[in-house]
Formats: sequence, C-alpha cells, structure tokens
Amino acid sequence: MNAEIIGIGSELLLGQIVNTDAQFLSQQLSFMGIDVYWHTVVGDNRSRILEALRMATTRSDIIITTGGLGPTMDDLSKETVAEFLGMELEEHQPSLKRIQNYFQALGRTMSGNNIKQAMFPREAIVLQNDNGTAPGAIIEKNKKVYIILPGPPAELQPMFINHVVPYLTGKTKSGIYSRVLRIFGIGESSVEERIQDLLLEQGNPTIAPLAASGEVKLRITAKASSRQKAEKLIRPVQGEIENRLGNAVYGYDEETMESVVINLLRAKKLRLALAESCTGGHISDLITNIPGASDVFLESCITYSNEAKIARLGVSPDTLMKYGAVSHQTAREMAEGIRKTSGADIGAAITGIAGPGGGTHEKPVGLVYMAITGLTDTQTRELCLGGNRLRIKYGSALHLLNWLRLHLKG
Repeated sequence: MNAEIIGIGSELLLGQIVNTDAQFLSQQLSFMGIDVYWHTVVGDNRSRILEALRMATTRSDIIITTGGLGPTMDDLSKETVAEFLGMELEEHQPSLKRIQNYFQALGRTMSGNNIKQAMFPREAIVLQNDNGTAPGAIIEKNKKVYIILPGPPAELQPMFINHVVPYLTGKTKSGIYSRVLRIFGIGESSVEERIQDLLLEQGNPTIAPLAASGEVKLRITAKASSRQKAEKLIRPVQGEIENRLGNAVYGYDEETMESVVINLLRAKKLRLALAESCTGGHISDLITNIPGASDVFLESCITYSNEAKIARLGVSPDTLMKYGAVSHQTAREMAEGIRKTSGADIGAAITGIAGPGGGTHEKPVGLVYMAITGLTDTQTRELCLGGNRLRIKYGSALHLLNWLRLHLKG
C-alpha cells in the first residue's frame, strides 16, 4: 500500500509554520510498511484542494489530509473531501456533545460556528479528538481510504497513534522497523568509506545515512511481518557496523550524547561538576534537559572572565598571565578548581575562542581546550573547530561530553 499526505493551509505555503505533520506521518506510516511517495501542500482554496484530491486518488491507496478542520469559513478540508466523494454532511451528536463539554470545562460559551466541526458524512468513522475541538475522520470509498486529521501536532499525533494506527494495522501484512546508530568523532565521508561494501550490497535490511547536526546517523531498516523477525535481520548488520566503527558509535535511536553520559555517571555512582567558559553554559543546558540529571550533576560555573576564573575556581593569575585564558594550563586549573569547590567526583572544564573576533595567528578562532579530572590524573585536550560562533560552541560541548563518555567507559 502507498499513501499521500496533503497538507492544507495557506500558512504552510507562506512559510509561517513548518509542516512537521508530514514528517511525523511519514515516519509512522513507514513503521507500518506503508510507502509514502507524495507530499502535497495546498492553500485554503476549494478548487485547489479538489484538484489535489483528484491527483492523489489516481496514484495513492491512502490519502491523508492535515489541517483545515477549524470552525472558521476558510477551514475547508472536511467539506471539500465530502464534496469530492459526493457525500452529504450531517450533525454527529457525540462529537457535538464533546465540543460543548470542552468549552464548558474551560468556562466559556461555545460559538455557533463550532457546530461545523461536528458535521461529518454518515459513512465516516469519526475520530475523537481528546486534545482539541476538531474531530477527524476515516472514509473508505472505491477501494481508497481518506483520512482527515487536524493540523496542530498536539492534536494530530495522539489521534493518529490512538485511532488511525489500529485501523491501518489491520490492512497491512508487514511492517518496517528501524534501528538508528548514532556516531560521533568520525565524519560522514569516513563512515561511508568504512562501510562502503555494506552500502553496495544492501537489500533487506537497508542502510541509510541521515542528516544530523554535529554527528553522523545510520539507519538500518528491515521489512518483516513482526518486530522480532526484523530485529533478527538487523542484528548482524548492526554488529558489523559496530565492529568497524568501534567507540565512535555512542548511542541508538533517540539517545543523545548527554543522556548517554548521564546514564554512565548514574551506573558508576559518580557525580559531575562543570566549569564552562566559551560554551557559556551550553553543556549544562544539554545535561539538565535530561530528566533525573540532578542525581549525578552537582553544579556548573560559567566563568567567562579571567576575574571569575580566579575568584570562583582558584585559577592562578600567573597562569593566566603566562599562558592565557585559552590554554592547557588554564583548562587544567579550571577542572581541578570546580571539582575541589563542589565536592564532585569528576570535574570537567572548557575554555576557547568562539569568535568571530578574538583570534590570533597563535590562537585562532575555534581553538578550544578541555580538561577532565577525578577519574585518573588531570588530562587536557586541544581542539581546533571550524564554523561560526554557534557551531563552535555546540561542537565544543559535544566534544567534551564525548570525551567524558570515553573516560567513563574506561
């Protein structure tokens, strides 16, 4: 089976919002073994929506519309699909009651135009919206399936998972299952070179590089009648890639570098403290995005100025005078200082030149020094990164987290 997604809304064409619905739906449909060959976007215009539906019906088994289910006159999706299919709309009492209850719970009076959100063809399977006022619908006609969904992701996603997935699962004989390998420290071209023969020989499963910021992702995808059978196909390919890339494979699927580091700290019952200069707290921000990070993360100091490095971390004025703020020596004293004052098991520090100004011939923009102390003796490392200020800050943060990961793994 194949599907087409029609995003409806002039705001999509104007670039006022990003069409994340299409991304979500394509991913979910692929998991069920349903191929998506077409994405279409059309404005709030009856004739153009009808034309999009006509075209989609000639080439797709499943046609999914997103958006255009609101109460206003320019919300035309459901009405136009019904017109296209030659069906009349009538009031769906359970939906009307839920909409009325929704407004009552908010202490507001329902407007008369909200009634149109409860109008559906009699032939439709109406999909309850637990997160808004716009129900969706599924309509089958002439061996085609039309699925009408609201636009807001907070409404569309649970509706699709809770109602559409069970409906479509009964119509597919196989599913598509994936495993994503997350890789850091090796460039995309180098990764491709190391697994080139696997890429050339692939069948089922397939191997595909994915666009990523600051890292490389490889998605291994198998088509099978069950997850267990798919995992059996994926496992040997995954093992071969891991053998070739080694410790550069840092995580899987939705894992992030910071979540991996937090889990390693938790497993070893170790506590971390950070001293950040050039990254301006970005490493701490990444870490504290992980629920439960407070179990292992004690504190962070953004010691941006030399005065702060001296007063808060005990960096020697002589060190700063002789070697500068961006140096092995300063990074070392920053890491040792934060570990001592915080009482953490591990102290880590970073200092560098993020640019665009401040660089010299001896110390160019992108020069970064990192230090880690507590696991063994204090160690420092030098990096030279490219890109603009934000890329240098982000890249520096990932490099320090990755170095921590490798230290924690021993």
